[in-house]
Amino acid sequence: MAKLIAKFRREEKGAAFIEYTVLLGIILAVSIVTVGAVGTWANDKWVSLNTAVNPAP
Repeated sequence: MAKLIAKFRREEKGAAFIEYTVLLGIILAVSIVTVGAVGTWANDKWVSLNTAVNPAP
C-alpha cells in the first residue's frame, strides 16, 4: 500500500487523483453538513406549525 501511495505521489495522474479525492471529500462533508442543517431547520418549522395548529389543552 505504501508503494502504491508513493507511486501516486510521483506520477502526475496520481497527484491529480489525490487532489480530486480530497476535493470530493470536502464536497461530501459540506453536503452532509448542509443536509443536516436543512433537516434541523425543517423539523423546527414543522414543530412550530404543529404547536400553532394543535395547542396543548
